[in-house]
Formats: sequence, C-alpha cells, structure tokens
Amino acid sequence: MDNQEIANILTGLRDADLALRDKLVPSGQLFDGYHSEMEKLHLRNADCLNQFIERIGYPTTDKVGEEASEAAWLVIQHAISLPAFMVKCRTLLEVAVLENKANPKNLAYLTDRIAVLSGEPQLYGTQFDWDENRELSPNLYDDLDKVNYRRKAIGLNSLEDQTILIRNQAKSEKRSSPVDFENRKQEYEAWRKSVGWVR
Repeated sequence: MDNQEIANILTGLRDADLALRDKLVPSGQLFDGYHSEMEKLHLRNADCLNQFIERIGYPTTDKVGEEASEAAWLVIQHAISLPAFMVKCRTLLEVAVLENKANPKNLAYLTDRIAVLSGEPQLYGTQFDWDENRELSPNLYDDLDKVNYRRKAIGLNSLEDQTILIRNQAKSEKRSSPVDFENRKQEYEAWRKSVGWVR
C-alpha cells in the first residue's frame, strides 16, 4: 500500500465520522453523553490510523497531503477512549509541527483536549462544555491573557470571539444544556476513570 492509498483511506475515515455526526445531530443523540455507535466508530478509526502510523510514522502533509493529514488529526482528536494513543500522537504531532509538516492549530486543539480529559487547565481555550449557567463556555484554562496570546501566535481568534461563535453554532444545531447537570458531570467522571484518563 502506497502513501496515496493511505491518504484515500484516511479521508474515508474522516468522511465516515462526519456522516455519523450528521446522522446523530438532528435527533440530539450526539450530545447526550458519548453515543455508543460513535464510540465504536472512533475506536475503529483510531485502530486503522495506528496501523498506518506504525508503517509510515505520523501522516504529515509531505507524506499524505494536507487533506489526509487533517483527516488523521480528526481521527486522533476523536479517539477520546484511548488516552495512550492520543498522548503518543501528540508527541508525534509536536515533532511534525516543529518540522513545518503539520498544522500548529491542530497541535493546540489536541494539547487542549488531552489537558481537559486529564483534568488539567488548557493552554489555548479550544475545548468547550456546558457550565452550571447552562451556557457553553471554555473548559478550565490557566490565564485569559496568556491564552489569547497563545491563540494569536498560531492564528486563532480571541477566546471571547470564539465563545460567541461556539454558542451560535450550538443554537444553529439546536443543542441544549443537559437536563440534569450534576448527573451528567458524574457520568463524565465515571467514564474518564473507566478509560484511564484519571485514577
């Protein structure tokens, strides 16, 4: 299998992910906990990508092209049941970004997602969730000025502007906050323990 064939498969994995998302969004199922069908797809996609990484290393733009490299990042970003895989990929992505072979914004999003899942403050404010006021807000971050400085350095908008965009997107998708906020929080913590993000 050559790199072009790998690239084609990677974009196929992305398309399958987005197609399932589009199927689940209208009914609200996507946002009511981690949907089992979505988790199975994410696990399958991650397993496939991991096999490619074992073969060619991180799928950088010079190996598979920009579109397939972005598709690979999406697969990694959604592999939230696999902490070790996500951390491994972040290390590989850090090297790729240093070599100008991957998008630094993707590294920011992956770094933040791992931080949030691990219970640590995020650095770029890319990850959002419902708060106790029933609004989508950035997950815990270290310092607003520092976050905005880091965001600007890699070409992202301010966290304040991004918050408006995220909330508007949620409205357009008719997403609403969980009915039982505390119960959802408990389920999330139990899930994080079950997959190994926290002890």
